Amino acid sequence: MRLSHLKGWCCLCFFIHCSVWAAPAHVRVIGHGMPDVDLDNAIYEVPVQPGVSYQDLVDSLKSLSEGMNFVNPANFPIGDHMKQRGQDPQGIKEVRTFCNLSMGTEIILDHPEFLVFAPCRLAIYEKPDAHGKRQLYLGLDRPTHDLKNIKHPTARAQASAQQLENALIELMEKARRGDF
Repeated sequence: MRLSHLKGWCCLCFFIHCSVWAAPAHVRVIGHGMPDVDLDNAIYEVPVQPGVSYQDLVDSLKSLSEGMNFVNPANFPIGDHMKQRGQDPQGIKEVRTFCNLSMGTEIILDHPEFLVFAPCRLAIYEKPDAHGKRQLYLGLDRPTHDLKNIKHPTARAQASAQQLENALIELMEKARRGDF
């Protein structure tokens, strides 16, 4: 094979490799065994690792969030309220709120109407996995997606929302493993 043919072959292989492995434009790669973020979806969802119980997850969220300067101002045990009304919640269903004003202040100062999305919410819930077995999940209402509802968000608000979202995804990544 002549060098010119080999050079063309290498370019073709490089092109195929890059086109196969490049993330689509509407996806942000997280890594660390975490699912990618679908930038068109307000919800970011991760399964809790096997062996991590609900209580392990709650304890982990509490410990990690405090270490990351988040406060947990409210919890909503939706599943418990469903039971009180005679409905089967089909597993755990709750929402936990988290706030870190050192990260979110810029958004609120530039766009006070963003308060409708505050504080940030993580849901803990069970639903069937691909095999029909009940699986524990963490879900996040993504701050960057919420900011899409603000007309002409400032660059400062966009950067703050991304910082906040990154921190919450880091919290989820560690909590789903039961880390402290």
